[in-house]
Amino acid sequence: MVSKSYSNLLELASGESSPTFGRIGRRMPRIMTVAGLISDVDDDKSESVCSEVSSSSVQRDRIIIVANQLPIRAQRKSDTSKGWIFSWDENSLLLQLKDGLGDDEIEVIYVGCLKEEIHPNEQEEVSQILLETFKCVPTFLPPELFSRYYHGFCKQQLWPLFHYMLPLSPDLGGRFNRSLWQAYVSVNKIFADRIMEVINPEDDIVWIHDYHLMVLPTFLRKRFNRVKLGFFLHSPFPSSEIYKTLPIREEILRALLNSDLIGFHTFDYARHFLSCCSRMLGLSYESKRGYIGLEYYGRTVSIKILPVGIHMGQLQSVLSLPETEAKVAELKAQFCDRGRIMLLGVDDMDIFKGISLKLLAMEQLLIQHPEWQGRVVLVQIANPARGRGKDVKEVQAETSSTVKRINETFGKPGYKPVLLIDEPLKFYERIAYYVVAECCLVTAVRDGMNLIPYEYIISRQGNEKLDKVLGLDSSVPKKSMLVVSEFIGCSPSLSGAIRVNPWNIDAVADAMDCSLEMAEPETQLRHEKHYKYVSTHDVGYWARSFLQDLERTCKGHLRQRCWGIGFGLSFRVVALDPNFKKLSVEYIVSAYKRTTTRAILLDYDGTLKPQASIDKSPNSKSIEILNSLCRDKNNMVLIVSAKSRKTLSEWFSPCEKLGLAAEHGYFLRSKQDTEWETLVPIADSSWKQIAEPVMKLYTETTDGSTIEDKETSLLWCYEDADPDFGSCQAKELMNHLESVLANEPVTVKSGQTFVEVKPQGVSKGLVAKRLLSTMQEKGMVPDFVLCIGDDRSDEDMFEVITSSMEGPSIAPRAEVFACTICQKPSKAKYYLDDTAEIVRMLQGLASVSEQNIPL
Repeated sequence: MVSKSYSNLLELASGESSPTFGRIGRRMPRIMTVAGLISDVDDDKSESVCSEVSSSSVQRDRIIIVANQLPIRAQRKSDTSKGWIFSWDENSLLLQLKDGLGDDEIEVIYVGCLKEEIHPNEQEEVSQILLETFKCVPTFLPPELFSRYYHGFCKQQLWPLFHYMLPLSPDLGGRFNRSLWQAYVSVNKIFADRIMEVINPEDDIVWIHDYHLMVLPTFLRKRFNRVKLGFFLHSPFPSSEIYKTLPIREEILRALLNSDLIGFHTFDYARHFLSCCSRMLGLSYESKRGYIGLEYYGRTVSIKILPVGIHMGQLQSVLSLPETEAKVAELKAQFCDRGRIMLLGVDDMDIFKGISLKLLAMEQLLIQHPEWQGRVVLVQIANPARGRGKDVKEVQAETSSTVKRINETFGKPGYKPVLLIDEPLKFYERIAYYVVAECCLVTAVRDGMNLIPYEYIISRQGNEKLDKVLGLDSSVPKKSMLVVSEFIGCSPSLSGAIRVNPWNIDAVADAMDCSLEMAEPETQLRHEKHYKYVSTHDVGYWARSFLQDLERTCKGHLRQRCWGIGFGLSFRVVALDPNFKKLSVEYIVSAYKRTTTRAILLDYDGTLKPQASIDKSPNSKSIEILNSLCRDKNNMVLIVSAKSRKTLSEWFSPCEKLGLAAEHGYFLRSKQDTEWETLVPIADSSWKQIAEPVMKLYTETTDGSTIEDKETSLLWCYEDADPDFGSCQAKELMNHLESVLANEPVTVKSGQTFVEVKPQGVSKGLVAKRLLSTMQEKGMVPDFVLCIGDDRSDEDMFEVITSSMEGPSIAPRAEVFACTICQKPSKAKYYLDDTAEIVRMLQGLASVSEQNIPL
């Protein structure tokens, strides 16, 4: 498409001039029916500004909200002429979100599908009408593609799995189908093309909603590296044990991580997502000042945990309608005036809403407490199912048969204990049922959020007119009761509700009885607590909070250098601090050639040898490279490792001129024919008698963990343990050791997969200081310094090297290279991607030395 956008990844990768985005005018382009094309774009050069100059101060902020469905109702005109009548869908969360933000503050553009199928001949006209009238950009999908995408992959595969249903047989959720997955990806790509037609990538915020569009972030990030991109999942996110059964598990995780902010309703859902990222991608998260963040290729992906709220204004306006008052009066006459107590259930007709379990609990209540027979009525409103298939028909059949059985068993003339309403109700009618119901029951076996309890609480607060209809005193505090499932997203926020396990029929029946028997002051207190929370945490609060966190996360975009790597759904953006660069082999080889006195410090594990290697000893290629470097009389080469001096001596016995620093620098040997010396006074190791039993305890309880006993230190390693459990045990062990060793001359440190206890004052930084001072004493002030490491312990070396650049121990204008492995926060100025790149770079230096060694 023709778009004033920045997409030249090569310019970014080279680190040259920062990108500039041409500004797309706020006047919206005319939408064409060919995906990916726009026309009539305002191309006035005088309006173009650099990306560093934000225009948000003079124009309203703009947000593009993307979801599977537009908040639009479409109806064919009743006369014979062609055409459509469009109106807002007042019940759509996306529209309520816009109202909550306020029209004056933010301009909102919607991208999504219509519920109705539009003929290709009408699509251009419909696009124009929706854009000009509603600021909606419709995504038109061929019916066959939409069916495979929505009814196929979304509803038969993702939706059951995210609700904890494994496809153990063809009847239990859909087995993975590659063609349906390809349809899902194709639709996400079409959505990306539609967004491209209207986005101003330097200013606009894109907010994607729900599991239908989980790979869309990758397509947008591929086009615009710095796009401000948020994603909110409205369904549950399953535990890693469930999620990892999905064949395309990594593709979806990586796609979501191309967002800047990922939102979830509850901590449980976020915890499951983070656990999947840890177990499947090896990513760890940190909580800083209350914000949870994942480091992903130099970018921080933030995690937001906040349940969505309801639209207070809409609910209160519906409560004030004359139709609502009339319906409330009708229900009062039907139930209250006849001495009946209404219990209410409002659920979609699907397998996860637990309607049949609720009915069985009602049956149990009437059996165990016959005094409620003839007095209590359960009104079950069953909304039409969103999906289709055999499972929906089975739920409908089971519900009908259960209702029939209960009514036949406990019904009397003029009394039916269960009233099933399985036809669509108008919103005001549903609100009227909320107003009259003494207790609301939500017993879903799994649900992402469920706003029914929130709507019920606000409806029970009512207003003065409804109080008159019900014969209530407005000065008396209102009351309400909730029985909610533990497995729905709103449950944690409703601390005054009676929480139940919906599978435990007896417990649900007891909860229903408890709600009916509860004293009025108690129900008033619970209602007041819920009303205070729901009324202050409405949809506007939720939306503003999410966008505020998204802006905070995206603040550093322009300060980072970015470029894209990877193909297809493996695409991701590497983002680095401007001063943190990839080490160019050509540049360091050139610097190596120009210099005459060189200091080279190399970590071993994770630097010269991959951490995951089973055989930790150096291979012949590494030995050959090290020998070549050591034979150069201009070089001082030192291996700085946490390994014991015995291990290092055995491994590097072929390298006679190689210096070794063992146990983080406690022991040092400048070359093979010299004695080992200690860099700190010899410490008393009696503390080991305290620390070792503690470590043994954690080793016994953590499968896959080991203890390494060195001369001066103790190491507890959980590299082969379960990553979540190992990390948890490591934190506990850290606290335990710090407590029992508080009076000992040792420090307790944690690393990537280990906890280590070592003497105080020992660090790799000491080795770097000693090497530089020794060379200075010999009159060999280095004009080339190379220091490479991969973990926290190596940061001490980097700090010493960089701080010595202005001092006498390093020559003026010396070439100094502090280099870490992978992109991550570090005191080093350079990085290389992995140990293979390190070895290739050292091989380049060794080749130069080989050429200069006289025969």
